[in-house]
Amino acid sequence: MRVLVIGATGTIGSTLCCALKSHHEVIPVARRSAISADLGDLVSLSALFTTQLNIDAVVSCAAHVPMAPLVNMTLSEVRAAVDAKLFGQVELVRQAAGHLNGGGSITLTSGAFSGPAPQTALGALTNAGLEAFAAAAATEMERGIRLNVVSPGWIAETLDKLGRDTRQGVPVTEVVACYLRSIDGDFTGRVLRPTRPRSLKTPDSGFGAVC
Repeated sequence: MRVLVIGATGTIGSTLCCALKSHHEVIPVARRSAISADLGDLVSLSALFTTQLNIDAVVSCAAHVPMAPLVNMTLSEVRAAVDAKLFGQVELVRQAAGHLNGGGSITLTSGAFSGPAPQTALGALTNAGLEAFAAAAATEMERGIRLNVVSPGWIAETLDKLGRDTRQGVPVTEVVACYLRSIDGDFTGRVLRPTRPRSLKTPDSGFGAVC
């Protein structure tokens, strides 16, 4: 298959590209790469699918939501903070659904926290919104196109770079296994959650699955 990976230079994206190359043709996309796109720039997403043709799968593992105190933000700042990860991925689905080959797949990225905590409200809003959106939007996909979400939580390698306890995270290879399941599988409308340490496990949704 021809697999387009947005966010190909990040920790997850680069590992995923390496894992895919043995079985598929990979098209790496990042904000500053030969093939560029930005989830915060909706025009760039539209342009991407006019130049990259015959695509079988699209994976989004780019964009993030900052941790910030909600009560100190204006509504405009809230919208700006969640724009790329939430509405950027919604627009990606809209664009990809009309350009992917029949039977293709779209995989989005949400996220997870160990529980309610200060400065995580924006992330909680975005992640829950993406997962509910994908479950509903999957029922509207045509031509056999599948839509799933991976919810990675903390990555052990990222925690290591931050000087934090890596035991509270999941190795990036286990996270990437979820993306591979979404790309190569036959299911749709599901949230895939890599195995987490007990302290980070969160209740799965009714349409979820554990990798």
